[in-house]
Amino acid sequence: MGTTAAEQPLVVARGVVKRFGDHAALKGVDLTVHRGEVVVVIGPSGSGKSTLCRTLNRLETVDGGTIEIDGQPLPAEGRELARLRADVGMVFQSFNLFAHKTVLENVTLGPVKVRRQPRAKAEQRARELLDRVGVGSQAEKLPAQLSGGQQQRVAIARALAMDPKVMLFDEPTSALDPEMINEVLDVMTGLAKDGMTMVVVTHEMGFARRAADRVVFMADGEVAEVAEPEAFFTAPSSRRAQDFLSKLLTH
Repeated sequence: MGTTAAEQPLVVARGVVKRFGDHAALKGVDLTVHRGEVVVVIGPSGSGKSTLCRTLNRLETVDGGTIEIDGQPLPAEGRELARLRADVGMVFQSFNLFAHKTVLENVTLGPVKVRRQPRAKAEQRARELLDRVGVGSQAEKLPAQLSGGQQQRVAIARALAMDPKVMLFDEPTSALDPEMINEVLDVMTGLAKDGMTMVVVTHEMGFARRAADRVVFMADGEVAEVAEPEAFFTAPSSRRAQDFLSKLLTH
């Protein structure tokens, strides 16, 4: 009895090491993410969580260990890497939209250029996705005409337009004003409910508690604890997590 595709994990990182000069940002990290699972990665600044997220689509190369996406090792470069990036959607702190293209053009560009979709089909899908994230009426505007929260929702739609197998979010709300954070988290919560496989690096503990299937707590470049959200937030087992949460609660 071999495992079926549905049972096979979608993302498997084993023993991942990443150095920046003398500094070890990741010290042998293991992470497994199953299809339809939402894994939220939290931890203090400098714990390696964003670096881990960026290794998963090879924005950062690794110095040791292995990473597989859907059973395939991460390719080094070239066409295979572009194909992988199409399968692994990424949403950053900064929105990274093309400033001189409309919102609609931003969302259709990838499907047309990389997925070779006919433009009409790509535009129809883009409009559906923009409606889904609540900015359908902004399709003809340029990014600068939108609020930060709207731009980040466009960035999510743009990643979804590639029909990715997994979505990575690297602190997607940290550059936003407080009143815009929830509009982005609400879209992400909706995606989680719809069964999108997600790895989310965030400081938003409410989202972690509400949307995560599992919480991965990192400290000093290592995974210090992995638990279901309720267990993690009510009774963390590691000392580092206890310290981290007690600081959050007292500020």
